Amino acid sequence: MPVFLHVLGLAIFAQGTSEFMLSGLVPGISRDLSVPVAAAASLTSAYAAGMVAGAPLMAAWSARWPRRRALAGFLAAFVVVHVAGAVTHDFAVLFATRIVAAVVNAGFLAVALSVATSLVTPEKQARAMAVLLSGITLACVVGVPAGALLGERAGWRAAFWAVAALCLPALALVHRSAPADPAGGARVRVHREIGVLRARPVRSALALAAVVNGATFATFACLAVVATDTARLPEAAVPGLLAAFGVGAFAGVAVTGRTGGGVDGAGRPRRGLVLAAVALPAGWAALALAGTAAVPLFALATVQGALSFGVGTAVVNRVLRVASDAPALGGSFATAALNTGAVAEPLLAGAATAATGDQRAAAWISAALAAAGLALTAAARRTASAGPPRG
Repeated sequence: MPVFLHVLGLAIFAQGTSEFMLSGLVPGISRDLSVPVAAAASLTSAYAAGMVAGAPLMAAWSARWPRRRALAGFLAAFVVVHVAGAVTHDFAVLFATRIVAAVVNAGFLAVALSVATSLVTPEKQARAMAVLLSGITLACVVGVPAGALLGERAGWRAAFWAVAALCLPALALVHRSAPADPAGGARVRVHREIGVLRARPVRSALALAAVVNGATFATFACLAVVATDTARLPEAAVPGLLAAFGVGAFAGVAVTGRTGGGVDGAGRPRRGLVLAAVALPAGWAALALAGTAAVPLFALATVQGALSFGVGTAVVNRVLRVASDAPALGGSFATAALNTGAVAEPLLAGAATAATGDQRAAAWISAALAAAGLALTAAARRTASAGPPRG
């Protein structure tokens, strides 16, 4: 793999840490800025919403920029807004910095996906995606617990400063070694690419991305509460449970990358992806049934982390395959689809748990969504031609 892919992975690790670390910083932000806990918690939703809107907008806006300029510009803006967030005493300013951070994060990720696919041969694209997405999983395993610990010891502002500092070496390396030419070496025809993204196989792949990621985050958002309220575990066990999920996620991404990315050259799901898609709803249902005991909860969290992120990696790979005629915008729409699921489905899970009074209802929501994902996967496998029309 080209060394530059690992540079991109470092930047994505820093950005992923920023995205997920807020869950552990909410109490400190609430106290320091004198806002309700619910208001502080809304910073997470603001970030996810910014990712949804920012991915296609930033990708289209930067489509004709040299790749080095786009990557360095987005990453530099990410650093600046984290510094602004670290020094502000105004919650409205902090809220605005989270939205801007999400927008530029989405832009960076969209360009990074485009660059990654251009740096390797088609048969190595799955491994390239795994290198990038491993930055997100490592953020879950290492970055988020470290951010929570730093926030507890030195205050939430220290976590913001740490993310900004972590981005600086990646920014220097991006500025030095990123490819300077535009994607594809030519002017990008944005309107033509949007036409490609309207093709049925692409729309199906994007729907699958939203559903699978929605299933993941419907339960992940409630996992800590399941541990403490349902399994009656002490709060000290929560970081270990989240780390177990993250370890599984990292393993799932790595295995998918090393086994061909779950799809063939035309983007049609392989048998391994179908089997994983079968196991996914069964695993969420098992978590709903057995999540009252510590050992099954930890074991299932690890397994579901692996299955969810393994299937998710394959789904991103499928989007990029079937949208190969949209190299600038394909990755951005994949990013938007993933984050649409991450925004919408936890809200559905929250409504279900509020209505039933049982936090395990979130896992049943995940099981239903994963079952819908299985149906989409099976339909895609039956399709004779999974790629968009050429032209």
